[in-house]
Amino acid sequence: MNIISIIGLGLFLGLKHATDADHVIAVSTIVSKQKNIFHATLVGIAWGVGHTIMLIAIGMMIILFHVSIPSSLQNIFELFVAMLLIVLGILTLSGILPTLIRKLSKKPLSHKHIHLHGQPHMHTHMHSFLNSHGAFHLLRPFFVGIVHGLAGSGAVTLLLLSSISDQRLAIMYLAIFGIGTIVGMMSITTLIAIPFVFSQSKFYKLDRVFTWIAGIVSILYGVYYGLRLISGPSPSFPIGI
Repeated sequence: MNIISIIGLGLFLGLKHATDADHVIAVSTIVSKQKNIFHATLVGIAWGVGHTIMLIAIGMMIILFHVSIPSSLQNIFELFVAMLLIVLGILTLSGILPTLIRKLSKKPLSHKHIHLHGQPHMHTHMHSFLNSHGAFHLLRPFFVGIVHGLAGSGAVTLLLLSSISDQRLAIMYLAIFGIGTIVGMMSITTLIAIPFVFSQSKFYKLDRVFTWIAGIVSILYGVYYGLRLISGPSPSFPIGI
C-alpha cells in the first residue's frame, strides 16, 4: 500500500466509522439537551478525541509489539459499551442528568471572561460552553469515546494494520483514521444537534419527543447488543473501534 492509498483509506474509514450505530446513538443522548450548535460540536470533538486516544494507544501496541487481544476480553469490553448505552438512555429519560452535571462540574466562569473584545472567537465559545455546562460536560463524552475505543480494539480496521508491512505507514494510517473519526463525529454531532436545538427554542413538546426517542433507542440498542454478546456471536454490524 502506498502513501496515497494509506491516507485515502484511513480518512474514508475514519469518517465512515463515525457513523456506526452505537456511536451515533451514544452521542444523540449526550447532545439531546444542547441549546447551542457549537456546544454540540464541542461534544462531538471531545468524543472523537477520547476515542482516537484509545485507538492510537492500542494500535501502537499492535504495530510495535504485535499485541493481540483475546476474543473473551474483547467481548467484555464490548459489553461495557452495551451497558454504557443503557445507562446513557436511563439518564436521558430520567432527567437527572442536568443535576448530575451541575454537581460534578466546576464553578462557572465569570461573565467578564466570556466576552473578549466583543469578538466571538473560538476561546470565547469554549468559555461560554464551560460557563453553561462545566468541564464535566466535555469529560463525559471524552470518557465515553475512550470506552468505545477500548471496545473496538480488535475490530476489522485494526486488523488491517497487520497488512501494512512498513511500521511508519501503519502509524500514518492509524493517525489519519483517528483524524477522520474526529472530523466525522464532529460533523455528525452537529447535524444531530440541529433538531434538538431547534425544538428547544421553538417547540418544547417536540423537544421532549426527540429526547425520549434518543433515550429509548439507546436503552433498546444497548439491551439488544448486550444480549447478542451473551447469547452468541457478535452482531453483524460493527461496534467500537
